[in-house]
Amino acid sequence: MNLTDLNLELYAAKYYNNPNCVDMEEFYEDFNRLKYVKRLIKRHAEGGELKERLILNHIVILYNVFENEACTRMIYFRMKKYLSYVAPFLILIRRMPKKILDENNNIYYTSNIKLDEHVIEKLRNI
Repeated sequence: MNLTDLNLELYAAKYYNNPNCVDMEEFYEDFNRLKYVKRLIKRHAEGGELKERLILNHIVILYNVFENEACTRMIYFRMKKYLSYVAPFLILIRRMPKKILDENNNIYYTSNIKLDEHVIEKLRNI
């Protein structure tokens, strides 16, 4: 499935796996964590403070409620511009694959991502 802004929500719903979810509001609460992580990463990229524990918590929750491959693909799609900041978090929680399918189903090799040194240093101190 090619990912677009129009079908990302449908894609997320397809791979959503939360047995405790009782309504759509809870799904959207989990789905919106992508937006929160992007906002926190963007704020840091623009010179703000890195809230590494909050980012890590949101990412862990995302992987707990969405299937691994789909979650990684959604993170890639939403945060392509900020991969150098996000990748160290995925490596830390052992969710960084060797390759990711991009929005057009092309293979993107994660070894091409240049990791941000500041993020790596902050994560080493956790």
